[in-house]
Amino acid sequence: MSTAIETHDTEVVGSDDVETPELVGLLAEFNDVDSVARAARTVRRAGFTRWDVHSPFPIHGIDYAMGIRPTRLPWIVLGAGLTGLSGGILLQWWTNAFDYPFFISGKPVWSLPANIPVIFELTILLSAFTTGLGMLALNGLPRWSNPLLKSDRFRQVTDDKFFIVIDATDKKFDEAGTTRLLQEAGATAVERVED
Repeated sequence: MSTAIETHDTEVVGSDDVETPELVGLLAEFNDVDSVARAARTVRRAGFTRWDVHSPFPIHGIDYAMGIRPTRLPWIVLGAGLTGLSGGILLQWWTNAFDYPFFISGKPVWSLPANIPVIFELTILLSAFTTGLGMLALNGLPRWSNPLLKSDRFRQVTDDKFFIVIDATDKKFDEAGTTRLLQEAGATAVERVED
Protein backbone atom coordinates (compact mmCIF):
# COMPACT_ATOMS: atom_id res chain seq x y z
CA MET A 1 0.00 0.00 0.00
CA SER A 2 1.45 3.31 -1.00
CA THR A 3 0.67 6.67 0.50
CA ALA A 4 0.97 9.91 -1.29
CA ILE A 5 2.29 12.77 0.72
CA GLU A 6 1.46 16.24 -0.46
CA THR A 7 3.67 19.14 0.41
CA HIS A 8 2.51 22.71 0.48
CA ASP A 9 4.61 25.78 0.43
CA THR A 10 4.19 27.65 3.66
CA GLU A 11 3.89 31.38 3.49
CA VAL A 12 5.78 33.43 6.03
CA VAL A 13 3.57 35.98 7.65
CA GLY A 14 5.16 39.40 7.67
CA SER A 15 5.10 41.77 10.58
CA ASP A 16 2.56 43.91 8.69
CA ASP A 17 -0.10 41.20 9.06
CA VAL A 18 0.15 40.98 12.85
CA GLU A 19 -2.56 42.94 14.64
CA THR A 20 -1.25 45.50 17.05
CA PRO A 21 -3.40 46.26 20.06
CA GLU A 22 -5.48 49.42 19.75
CA LEU A 23 -5.14 52.06 22.45
CA VAL A 24 -8.52 52.53 24.12
CA GLY A 25 -7.45 55.05 26.75
CA LEU A 26 -5.40 55.76 29.83
CA LEU A 27 -6.15 54.43 33.30
CA ALA A 28 -4.94 56.53 36.24
CA GLU A 29 -4.91 55.16 39.79
CA PHE A 30 -5.53 57.26 42.91
CA ASN A 31 -5.33 56.26 46.57
CA ASP A 32 -8.15 58.30 48.14
CA VAL A 33 -11.37 60.19 47.50
CA ASP A 34 -9.87 63.67 47.81
CA SER A 35 -7.14 63.03 45.26
CA VAL A 36 -9.51 61.50 42.68
CA ALA A 37 -11.98 64.39 43.15
CA ARG A 38 -9.18 66.96 42.66
CA ALA A 39 -7.98 65.06 39.60
CA ALA A 40 -11.53 64.95 38.20
CA ARG A 41 -11.74 68.75 38.45
CA THR A 42 -8.33 69.01 36.75
CA VAL A 43 -9.37 66.71 33.89
CA ARG A 44 -12.61 68.63 33.43
CA ARG A 45 -10.78 72.01 33.39
CA ALA A 46 -8.39 70.58 30.78
CA GLY A 47 -11.38 70.20 28.45
CA PHE A 48 -11.76 66.43 28.22
CA THR A 49 -15.28 65.20 27.43
CA ARG A 50 -14.92 61.41 27.12
CA TRP A 51 -13.73 60.17 30.52
CA ASP A 52 -15.05 58.57 33.68
CA VAL A 53 -14.29 58.09 37.37
CA HIS A 54 -14.50 54.63 38.99
CA SER A 55 -14.58 54.07 42.74
CA PRO A 56 -15.53 51.32 45.20
CA PHE A 57 -18.40 53.46 46.54
CA PRO A 58 -20.38 56.53 45.46
CA ILE A 59 -18.49 59.80 45.93
CA HIS A 60 -20.56 62.77 47.02
CA GLY A 61 -20.15 65.66 44.58
CA ILE A 62 -18.27 63.74 41.89
CA ASP A 63 -21.01 64.46 39.32
CA TYR A 64 -20.49 68.18 39.87
CA ALA A 65 -16.69 67.81 39.74
CA MET A 66 -17.00 65.94 36.45
CA GLY A 67 -19.55 68.36 35.00
CA ILE A 68 -22.13 65.67 34.35
CA ARG A 69 -25.45 67.04 33.15
CA PRO A 70 -28.72 65.59 34.47
CA THR A 71 -30.02 62.69 32.43
CA ARG A 72 -32.75 63.06 29.79
CA LEU A 73 -34.39 59.85 30.96
CA PRO A 74 -37.08 61.48 33.17
CA TRP A 75 -38.31 63.51 30.20
CA ILE A 76 -38.40 60.43 27.99
CA VAL A 77 -40.36 58.52 30.66
CA LEU A 78 -42.76 61.47 31.06
CA GLY A 79 -43.41 61.37 27.32
CA ALA A 80 -44.07 57.63 27.47
CA GLY A 81 -46.40 58.08 30.47
CA LEU A 82 -48.38 60.79 28.70
CA THR A 83 -48.55 58.56 25.61
CA GLY A 84 -49.94 55.73 27.77
CA LEU A 85 -52.41 58.10 29.41
CA SER A 86 -53.72 59.54 26.14
CA GLY A 87 -53.66 56.12 24.48
CA GLY A 88 -55.71 54.65 27.34
CA ILE A 89 -58.27 57.45 27.17
CA LEU A 90 -58.52 57.16 23.38
CA LEU A 91 -58.81 53.36 23.52
CA GLN A 92 -61.60 53.47 26.11
CA TRP A 93 -63.48 56.23 24.32
CA TRP A 94 -63.18 54.50 20.94
CA THR A 95 -64.37 51.11 22.14
CA ASN A 96 -67.11 52.30 24.53
CA ALA A 97 -68.52 55.51 23.07
CA PHE A 98 -67.85 55.34 19.35
CA ASP A 99 -67.26 51.85 17.98
CA TYR A 100 -69.68 49.87 20.14
CA PRO A 101 -71.85 52.04 22.38
CA PHE A 102 -73.74 50.01 24.98
CA PHE A 103 -76.78 51.77 26.40
CA ILE A 104 -77.84 50.61 29.88
CA SER A 105 -80.51 52.32 32.01
CA GLY A 106 -79.62 55.83 30.88
CA LYS A 107 -75.99 55.60 32.09
CA PRO A 108 -73.46 57.60 30.09
CA VAL A 109 -71.84 55.75 27.21
CA TRP A 110 -68.41 56.91 28.37
CA SER A 111 -67.28 58.41 31.65
CA LEU A 112 -63.79 59.01 32.99
CA PRO A 113 -64.11 57.39 36.46
CA ALA A 114 -65.14 54.02 35.03
CA ASN A 115 -62.07 53.94 32.78
CA ILE A 116 -59.37 55.05 35.24
CA PRO A 117 -57.95 51.53 35.88
CA VAL A 118 -57.11 50.88 32.22
CA ILE A 119 -55.70 54.39 31.76
CA PHE A 120 -53.56 53.98 34.89
CA GLU A 121 -52.27 50.57 33.79
CA LEU A 122 -51.28 51.77 30.31
CA THR A 123 -49.53 54.80 31.76
CA ILE A 124 -47.51 52.66 34.18
CA LEU A 125 -46.80 49.96 31.57
CA LEU A 126 -45.34 52.34 29.00
CA SER A 127 -43.43 54.29 31.66
CA ALA A 128 -41.88 51.14 33.14
CA PHE A 129 -40.79 49.68 29.79
CA THR A 130 -39.43 53.04 28.66
CA THR A 131 -37.47 53.43 31.90
CA GLY A 132 -35.76 50.05 31.50
CA LEU A 133 -35.11 50.25 27.77
CA GLY A 134 -34.20 53.94 27.88
CA MET A 135 -31.65 53.33 30.64
CA LEU A 136 -30.06 50.55 28.61
CA ALA A 137 -30.00 52.66 25.43
CA LEU A 138 -28.63 55.83 27.08
CA ASN A 139 -25.88 53.82 28.83
CA GLY A 140 -24.92 52.01 25.63
CA LEU A 141 -25.82 48.62 27.10
CA PRO A 142 -25.62 45.71 26.71
CA ARG A 143 -21.87 45.83 26.32
CA TRP A 144 -20.47 42.32 26.26
CA SER A 145 -16.90 43.21 27.18
CA ASN A 146 -14.85 46.15 28.36
CA PRO A 147 -11.08 46.45 27.89
CA LEU A 148 -10.78 47.79 31.46
CA LEU A 149 -11.64 44.35 32.80
CA LYS A 150 -8.36 42.99 31.38
CA SER A 151 -6.32 45.26 33.65
CA ASP A 152 -5.09 43.64 36.87
CA ARG A 153 -4.72 47.09 38.43
CA PHE A 154 -8.36 48.01 37.69
CA ARG A 155 -9.61 44.99 39.67
CA GLN A 156 -8.77 46.92 42.86
CA VAL A 157 -11.63 49.34 42.10
CA THR A 158 -13.99 47.04 43.99
CA ASP A 159 -11.71 47.11 47.04
CA ASP A 160 -9.84 50.31 47.87
CA LYS A 161 -8.56 52.13 44.77
CA PHE A 162 -9.97 55.00 42.69
CA PHE A 163 -9.50 55.43 38.97
CA ILE A 164 -9.95 57.94 36.18
CA VAL A 165 -10.16 56.60 32.65
CA ILE A 166 -9.69 58.99 29.73
CA ASP A 167 -10.93 57.63 26.40
CA ALA A 168 -8.53 57.73 23.46
CA THR A 169 -11.35 58.96 21.20
CA ASP A 170 -11.53 62.27 23.09
CA LYS A 171 -10.61 65.23 20.90
CA LYS A 172 -8.07 66.53 23.44
CA PHE A 173 -6.39 63.12 23.90
CA ASP A 174 -2.65 62.99 23.35
CA GLU A 175 -0.99 60.03 25.00
CA ALA A 176 2.10 61.82 26.27
CA GLY A 177 0.28 65.02 27.26
CA THR A 178 -2.61 63.19 28.90
CA THR A 179 -0.22 60.96 30.84
CA ARG A 180 1.65 64.03 32.08
CA LEU A 181 -1.65 65.72 33.06
CA LEU A 182 -2.75 62.67 35.08
CA GLN A 183 0.62 62.37 36.82
CA GLU A 184 0.58 66.08 37.71
CA ALA A 185 -2.99 65.61 39.02
CA GLY A 186 -1.67 63.14 41.60
CA ALA A 187 -2.02 59.72 39.96
CA THR A 188 0.08 57.05 41.63
CA ALA A 189 0.17 55.06 38.38
CA VAL A 190 -0.92 55.60 34.77
CA GLU A 191 -1.52 52.57 32.58
CA ARG A 192 -2.35 52.16 28.90
CA VAL A 193 -5.65 50.35 28.23
CA GLU A 194 -5.51 48.36 25.01
CA ASP A 195 -8.00 46.22 23.16
